[in-house]
Amino acid sequence: MEGKPDIRLVPSVVSGDPSDRRSIITAASIPAKKLGIKTAQPVSMALRTCPSLVIVGGDWEWYKRCSEGFIAICRSYSPVLQQFSIDECFIDMSLRCTPENAVAMATQLKDEVKTKLGFTVNVGIGSNKLLAKMASDFEKPDKVHTLWESEVQEKMWPLGVRDLLWVGKKTEERLTAYGIHTIGQLANLGIGSLVRLVGQKFAQQLHENANGRDNSPVETEVAEAKSYSAERTFSKDYTDPKDIDRALFNVACIVAHRIRRDDFRASTVSMFIKHADFTVQQKQTSLSQPTDVTAVILNEARRMLTEIWDGQAPIRQVGLGVSKLTHESAVQMSLFEDPKLEYYREWDRQYDEEKAKAEDARMLAYERKKKDDALVFTYDDGEKALSAAKKAIKGHPDYRFQRSTLPDGTDCFEVVSGTKALERHCVTKKNR
Repeated sequence: MEGKPDIRLVPSVVSGDPSDRRSIITAASIPAKKLGIKTAQPVSMALRTCPSLVIVGGDWEWYKRCSEGFIAICRSYSPVLQQFSIDECFIDMSLRCTPENAVAMATQLKDEVKTKLGFTVNVGIGSNKLLAKMASDFEKPDKVHTLWESEVQEKMWPLGVRDLLWVGKKTEERLTAYGIHTIGQLANLGIGSLVRLVGQKFAQQLHENANGRDNSPVETEVAEAKSYSAERTFSKDYTDPKDIDRALFNVACIVAHRIRRDDFRASTVSMFIKHADFTVQQKQTSLSQPTDVTAVILNEARRMLTEIWDGQAPIRQVGLGVSKLTHESAVQMSLFEDPKLEYYREWDRQYDEEKAKAEDARMLAYERKKKDDALVFTYDDGEKALSAAKKAIKGHPDYRFQRSTLPDGTDCFEVVSGTKALERHCVTKKNR
């Protein structure tokens, strides 16, 4: 746009501050990646690899406009769309195309993005979200790839375990130390051995994903929760900083767990303290990137506490909240300046797993029963079912619809509020 060479075609990177060699790389061009330059790497290290590296600063407003244009084009192909990150989304195309014409339609979408917006995208096609995502990460750029269930052994199993969605550095280290280097080896590993390596809940997910299985639906985006908060009231007034910090840690764990559970990240952190005389002091701050990491949220709260508390006045209540929520994953563009971030995420994963184990079984049973009480409507074709579901959520900002399959195989669109299913608009089996 500025008449300069296209930085996508030369070794180039985007960083927070191009003039600071300590800055972290947030994105790298394909020629740069071929040289071994990676995201989250310091600029100084990348320059040692390629002294002629082109370094530019990020432009989040521009990224946002491009993202909105990209999502608008994708949404024109199907209303059943779930945004996965600033530049990725899942689209349920099962009502519009078949495996036979899926590649042609994906090519049409890819070319439309390039023509209208000027940048290239990869499109991955699969029978579930996992396979589609894995296919989209095959050879780039400007390509369409398929990964059907029948192609898993040929195309996915030879890949390294780190290439499997949700496998991070720590998990990779555990698996490779055990001799598991490829996704195929992981898929054929006994579930008992996998449980000992990564824990019960994550082991089941890894086993299913390595075998190409993923039952999660493509969920449409609607207005949801705008903030999350938690507070702790003390049985007596506290003055010891250790007691206050312990309480702040507890509420941070609660809030961060809730946003991770609902697949949110927050850009704003706020906290308050209430004194013995019931006066309240509060503080709010904006983060440079959305996060769901407990330690990041807690450290911001700790910093704000030092600004509003003198360290002596008795405190009877402390609270913490997060807002400006998004489903977008900024991992690709994050600065990763804290070397302990991988450790923090692993800690969060283990915390979430323990919380899941501790959930009240009776409450879960109650929720399942309530879900089974949803109103059911049947239709003779999928378009009518989809239209009815869209009509049902109109005017209800806390409603959304998602495509699902009932235990008996019936295809339907569920209208849900939170975890409760209100209606099911189903397609009769003979007309699916």
